[in-house]
Amino acid sequence: MGFVSSVLDAESFGGHDCLEEDEEELEAGLEDPESEPVGKFVPGGRGCCILTRRGITLRVLLKDGLIEPGEGVLSIYYLGKKFLGDLLTDGKIVWQETGQVFNSPSAWATYCKKLVNPAKKSGCGWASVKYKGQKLDQYKAVWLKKYQPNTPPADESLVSEGEEEELADDEEEDTKGVKSSLSESMLARKLEEKTRKHPNKTPAESLGTDNGKRPESKNCVPVRYCSLGSRDLARFLQGNLFILRCYFSKTNRCPWRSLLAKSEENVRNPHTLVEVTSFAALNKFQPFNVAISSNVLLLLDFHSHLTKSEVVGYLGGRWDINSQLLTVLRAFPCRSRLGDAETAAAVEEEICQNLFMRGLSLVGWYHSHPFGHALPSLQDIDTQMDYQLKLQGTNNSFQPCLALICGPYYPGNQGMESKISPFWVMPPPEQRPYDYGIPMEVEVTYIQDGFLTNDVLHEMMLLVEFYKGAPDLVKFQETWGPEQTYLDKLKASLAARTPKDQGFGHVLDQVYSLLKLSS
Repeated sequence: MGFVSSVLDAESFGGHDCLEEDEEELEAGLEDPESEPVGKFVPGGRGCCILTRRGITLRVLLKDGLIEPGEGVLSIYYLGKKFLGDLLTDGKIVWQETGQVFNSPSAWATYCKKLVNPAKKSGCGWASVKYKGQKLDQYKAVWLKKYQPNTPPADESLVSEGEEEELADDEEEDTKGVKSSLSESMLARKLEEKTRKHPNKTPAESLGTDNGKRPESKNCVPVRYCSLGSRDLARFLQGNLFILRCYFSKTNRCPWRSLLAKSEENVRNPHTLVEVTSFAALNKFQPFNVAISSNVLLLLDFHSHLTKSEVVGYLGGRWDINSQLLTVLRAFPCRSRLGDAETAAAVEEEICQNLFMRGLSLVGWYHSHPFGHALPSLQDIDTQMDYQLKLQGTNNSFQPCLALICGPYYPGNQGMESKISPFWVMPPPEQRPYDYGIPMEVEVTYIQDGFLTNDVLHEMMLLVEFYKGAPDLVKFQETWGPEQTYLDKLKASLAARTPKDQGFGHVLDQVYSLLKLSS
């Protein structure tokens, strides 16, 4: 049967709370409207009326045979999380994970979505819940066409603003397909173009290592997300900083002084670091699981150690929609400078081909903060949010995009091992759409590989050759700490990420020897 793809459901006619109450009242109030001739006058708790869109319930669709009860026939996909429900003969929904019973699609959708995003106001139940892969509002449209062919189409202007955005998000999610190798290459270029447009340099990049002195990192204290303020305030301050400073300089008593100082710093410095937030702190669960190969960490850690400038690379792996597991299997370093567009395009094309040949998908990216905290900056948060929106996956869900930050030489690291921080960005609350995204700490399972692959060794040799003689190349023979050189620091950090088979130790020694010669 030909389903109408975009049909407004009952929630489109007003506020969510009111509509859900109406829907449940209709469920309870109709004294079995299905037994009456459809499209005729139907007895109900509110008097006689023609069965309207809002009167079409799951029981109506069940009675007329458009849908059938069953286990796991209902589903919701939201921000990477999959929810399955059983449809009972009385039209109620049982969430399989907990056994909770819901009277309507709206109630179930709202409950599930608030688990992932507490700021959700509505669930857009009939547009969000699917029956055997098809949205419920499409079954409602079929019922209307069959039994009330003269019913005028719903007035699209009555869709509330929040629901319109939700429906648009659902439609976009459904129309996105798995990215081909060409699409991945185009995406990679787009991401790198943005990085080149706003080069994210750490304070240590401009510092040398003359006379063997260790570079000192600028005191950049991370801020908490709650202290950032909104982008609207930032835009206002950006356009009025001079006037505000002049005005408030005339008095020592200024309730805005501390806010002005903080916001002015954030407006002017996109490199302001932000502390990550745990999902538990927001009383939420992580919407997907992550497993990372030790070879991935070894290669990106090696890459990050080589230069005093930031480095960037991509992550290849697989996304299993059934288990909601993102597995990161390969790191692909970008052997190019951030300002070299021509070289970057060629490197990205090579990475794209490598992904395709290995049957891998683009699942994320990494970059370094050489002498700073392994925490995201405001720019990193915006970039990651942009990547997440672009890196969409299959028809029923999106493929997550993971970000890794490596801080190899930050003095505050515990021991000599680099700090590698995985993060993901949660969209801001719906009522504050212009706020910064929330950088979330991602819990990861690290898998120790059995051996060091030839691909990883080959990439390491290519990186050594690429940075050979570069002015920002780390001088590995110089002193890092007490009786320790930068090379000792590198070896100690990589030792925590080596595979079970230590037979490749002599090969790594050759790589270290080349580093000594090149620096």
